[in-house]
Amino acid sequence: MSVKRKLQDNLKRVEQRIADACAKAGRSRDEITLLTVTKYATLDLVRTLAELGVGDLGESRVQELTRRAAMLREWQGRRSLGGEAAANGPRWHMIGHLQRNKVRAVLPWVSMVQSVDSLRLAEEIDSEASKLGRAIPILLQVNISGVATQHGVAVAAATHLVEQLMTLEGLDLRGLMAIAPLSDDERTVRNSLDRARELFDEVRSQEVAGPQFTQLSLGMSQDFEWAIEMGSTCVRIGSAIFEGIEMAPEPAAVD
Repeated sequence: MSVKRKLQDNLKRVEQRIADACAKAGRSRDEITLLTVTKYATLDLVRTLAELGVGDLGESRVQELTRRAAMLREWQGRRSLGGEAAANGPRWHMIGHLQRNKVRAVLPWVSMVQSVDSLRLAEEIDSEASKLGRAIPILLQVNISGVATQHGVAVAAATHLVEQLMTLEGLDLRGLMAIAPLSDDERTVRNSLDRARELFDEVRSQEVAGPQFTQLSLGMSQDFEWAIEMGSTCVRIGSAIFEGIEMAPEPAAVD
């Protein structure tokens, strides 16, 4: 079986699982964005995803995101010159920890930064956004696992930070992002996802954010069906989409 066909089959299975989870939760499939995480994908795989019409890609490392986004732009440009219709996108989302000294490099390439986890990072994005003449869509990353090594603002501090972010004109705060703990215990995972949803609802009910605060990015390959039940509007899926496909070795940490 070709790699392209395998990707098509995997995407179809993931789409069906999303549809089934939506039906179980009484939700519309249109409410959910499928964000394909490219962490271990080769450049050829990323290009194949674009050929298949995948609209949203997520990357956790700045160097890899900018390299892949530039490759896709160049490839689509060549196709256009060759007489083929040039499709828009995909849209890139930064989903990993972002250091302040990497903000300038990544902003020209992204549609959203999902991993804003401090006021200092937000202020750096705001400063660079003003130079680009745009407001950057962001999500506030919240640490719902309670694990100190995980990135994200503490749940108790999130509402106050939302109020501060709303004063920065270079930011367009769209909602929250969180990562559930990696656990085989369903109750542990569900409790963490529920904590994120409660915080999301609290921010909305207190009206400390604007009307655009509508996005809740929860769920990965191991828990996205539960996340959809809990109200997620964006699921970040990598391994389930690339199952059975040879991937690139993990690059050295350079960010």
